[in-house]
This record gives sequence, C-alpha cells and structure tokens, in this order.
Amino acid sequence: MRLSEISSKEIVDYQKGERLGVLGQTDLLINEETGEITAFIIPTSRWFQFGKKDQVVTVYWQQIKKIGEDMIIIDVDTIQ
Repeated sequence: MRLSEISSKEIVDYQKGERLGVLGQTDLLINEETGEITAFIIPTSRWFQFGKKDQVVTVYWQQIKKIGEDMIIIDVDTIQ
C-alpha cells in the first residue's frame, strides 16, 4: 500500500469513536532500513479554560484494525 492511497483518510479511535485527525496532517515514523511506516504521530489540540494545550498521539502500525475507503480505524489501547 502506498502512502498516497491512505494520505487523506480520517483516523478514528475504535474504542471511543473519536476522530483523531487526518493522515495527511500527521508525521510518520519510518524504519530507515526497510522504508516501512512503523507509526503515525498525530498532533491533537484541545482547548481548556485559559488556553490551548497541544498533545500528540502515537499510533503504531500494529494498532490499525481496518483501513477503509474513507477512514482508518485504530485501537489506541492495543499493547505493543
């Protein structure tokens, strides 16, 4: 599978039904020896009382449950 085939898909957490972001807006962790994607690093922003707090969610390839036409379903709680 090529990155261009999955780059515009939404990433959704299987357990919470929560949208985490769009794959095209993420950073990738790539194995330099094999060229394989090992993880997606998804920036998330949440608004709290007095400001914005930035966080990141790292999703490893093993956490992906299903890659569909419009979205990628992941299980954040899956143990590596």
